[in-house]
Amino acid sequence: MAIVDEPIEIREGEELNNRKVEEFLRDSITGLEGEFLVKQFPGGFSNLTYLIKVGEKEMILRRPPFGKKAKTAHDMSREYKILNALHPVFQYAPKPLAYSVNPDVMECPFYVMERIPGIILRKDFPEGMALKPEEADSLCKNFVRIMNQLHSIDYKKIGLDGYGKPEGYVKRQVEGWSSRYRDAKTDDAPDFEKVMEWLHEKMPDESELPGVIHNDYKFDNVVLNPDNPLEIVGILDWEMSTIGDPLMDLGSSLAYWVDRKDSPEHQLIRVMPSTEEGMMTRKELVEYYLKLSGREIGTIDFYFCFGLFKLAGIAQQIYYRYYHGQTKDKRFAMLIGAVIILEQTAIQVIEKSDL
Repeated sequence: MAIVDEPIEIREGEELNNRKVEEFLRDSITGLEGEFLVKQFPGGFSNLTYLIKVGEKEMILRRPPFGKKAKTAHDMSREYKILNALHPVFQYAPKPLAYSVNPDVMECPFYVMERIPGIILRKDFPEGMALKPEEADSLCKNFVRIMNQLHSIDYKKIGLDGYGKPEGYVKRQVEGWSSRYRDAKTDDAPDFEKVMEWLHEKMPDESELPGVIHNDYKFDNVVLNPDNPLEIVGILDWEMSTIGDPLMDLGSSLAYWVDRKDSPEHQLIRVMPSTEEGMMTRKELVEYYLKLSGREIGTIDFYFCFGLFKLAGIAQQIYYRYYHGQTKDKRFAMLIGAVIILEQTAIQVIEKSDL
């Protein structure tokens, strides 16, 4: 019915040492038989993702990007650890298979997990996939329901008590992303100082119900069943996950969610089909999440504004690598435009807020 996300040939400069990776995997995972093949998934702007195929078995290899990286970003051990803890209790987390820090295999840590094949939504629905308005609404509700399910997991019970520090989480996020943005700022980037000042002044109280948060929960990190695209079968890209305030996770998701009535400038940075007929608006997403979770909130303004700022910080860190010639991926050149629009949108949220 619809297009399943498939890999392409590896981009120049992002090749693996196939011989060493193959030796490691055959030593680490029992039962691998057949020809060894490697391709790369073209989507994503952060960690690099490769398809490893040995005979009929398909696996995913994840490694950090090349070039300058934030000190706390791209921690492969954290991503591998949370998948180990979550997979037995959260069916949408891929099964991890192997992890390596051996510099003889690769110059950086990496891990391998089982592949969850399916449809991954990008900016628009893929050719051959069309949803009726009521089906789009149902998909959105499933998207929010699974987010709330993740937030509701007893993280202490599954051994993730030390995975993050929920106390002071919001404060650390605001201060940390402020520092990271300033560190990655290029001459052509906006300064975001007004936004950072507002976020520092308007920080909410500590969450009484911290939980496992994904921190990059959006449609292109969600895998849909090819036979029933309303069904979500997997959640990918756990590199920024931690234990923290679930409303911050919601705010991060809202930053990606462009409404049908948003400004033409905001529409330019849309990366998901959130403007399709029947798709929920940001307001509807928030209301449905609060209904499911039982959480209470006066206004979402702080969390939405922080989500926009964090998204700009992520984009700016990636653009920094392109600006300084540390990557040849030409997709990164356009990110500076997104950073500028995200600042404009965040300021609009501040100016309309009654916080």
